[in-house]
Amino acid sequence: MQSSFQTHTRFLAKTLIAPVLLSATLLGCGPGDTDVARDEYGDPIAADAPADAPYVAVTQIVEHPALDAVRDGLQDKLKEEGYEADSTLKWEWESAQGQPANAAQIAQKFVGDSPDLIVAIATPSAQAVVGSTDTIPVVFSAVTDPVSAELVPSLEASGGMVTGVSDLSPIDEHLALIADIDPDAKSVGVIYNAGESNSVSLVELLNTEAEAQGFTITEATVSSSADVATAAQSLVGKVDAIYIPTDNTVVSALESVIQVGNENQLPVFAGDTDSVERGAIATASFDYYEVGRQTGDIVARILGGEAPGDIPVELAKTVDLAVNLAAAEAMGVTIPDVIKDSADQVFE
Repeated sequence: MQSSFQTHTRFLAKTLIAPVLLSATLLGCGPGDTDVARDEYGDPIAADAPADAPYVAVTQIVEHPALDAVRDGLQDKLKEEGYEADSTLKWEWESAQGQPANAAQIAQKFVGDSPDLIVAIATPSAQAVVGSTDTIPVVFSAVTDPVSAELVPSLEASGGMVTGVSDLSPIDEHLALIADIDPDAKSVGVIYNAGESNSVSLVELLNTEAEAQGFTITEATVSSSADVATAAQSLVGKVDAIYIPTDNTVVSALESVIQVGNENQLPVFAGDTDSVERGAIATASFDYYEVGRQTGDIVARILGGEAPGDIPVELAKTVDLAVNLAAAEAMGVTIPDVIKDSADQVFE
């Protein structure tokens, strides 16, 4: 056991020693509430709250488990803080269905509705909102690099109307984890949407860290989720493993990458824990529900009177190690016991 620990500690040394620095309206009827308007999750929509209740509008670039967890954590934290959708909060949520043009339309609609605050989940939605208003407070969430995305000038308190939570991935730990689980892997393919500024930032960081850790990187770009399967197939025979960053376009079509990995014994690693549950082998990533709760705390502070410009951008706080044993077996690798025993989440 001691020699195994010594062999497989590149990832563990990083995670254990150093902290990471980083609607359309649907009407639903239930007994006794046939006049209550509800969203697709069964929650009362904004029209059901008192006229003088705070109004929060939420825009999300696409629906997939990680971003949905952000939204759920946000709503739960606000409820804990006394802002409940059916009594003390006007809550409106819209998904852009993965389309930046839709995100722009949602942003314009929300700005026209004059909410007290807009929450933007993921970079494209945040860029659309920030580009549409400089008078309404904006809180972003699950944004990789808010400075490069031109949402804020720095991570410090900006004095403006924008703040939020960044989910910059611990790329160095991801590559170390690949090396620990698959020591023979020397080349890694990465699939991403070059039109997403967050993904461009991640891939730049990936290339830098790969050189330091002795990997070569092969890039495969996509412009829509329909391109993801072809991009994954293009990497077969060229790389030893595939890495999926927190790219919303690719993550929304993750199953097509998993299929290529399974069919070709090509290990697939991910940048978020929900993707591991869906079939990637492993990651060290944030709990996106907690990212949502962290975002909700900032929103509650602003609703309580604090100025957004006085609140520095926060980094997602908690990193979990997640592994999928069935996925590893399907793709022809064995997760070392020291990694498996250290995992916060083990999917079988």
